[in-house]
Amino acid sequence: MLTSRVKYPYSVAHKFVVLIVEDEFLIRLNAAEMVRELGYEVIEAADADHAIELLENTADIAIVFTDIQMPGSMDGLGLLATVRDRWPPIALLVTSGQVEPAVEDLPAGARFLAKPYVQRQLGQHLHALTG
Repeated sequence: MLTSRVKYPYSVAHKFVVLIVEDEFLIRLNAAEMVRELGYEVIEAADADHAIELLENTADIAIVFTDIQMPGSMDGLGLLATVRDRWPPIALLVTSGQVEPAVEDLPAGARFLAKPYVQRQLGQHLHALTG
């Protein structure tokens, strides 16, 4: 399980919205709690299809934070490619505990965070994407 909550030293002046896409409920719940504690707003999706629906209907999403391996019509890498193509300003963060994508497999500007991660690591990546 993802643990070790520490208040991150950066404050989030603007409430950036992070879309968390994770098919494992408890991991998604834990990630959402960490992200909220870091000062961000959170929207959750269990798969890429639901994430696309949310992106189509929510104008203020700043970051998509997705797992790579998920059921459905596309995996996390496919979701990242779709987001980069359709919503280029959105920042991208991808995670996995099983595979580490090659740099050339990620859209430009996307970041990778290996599982398991702690809140401080997640905060560093989110801050880098929004700071």
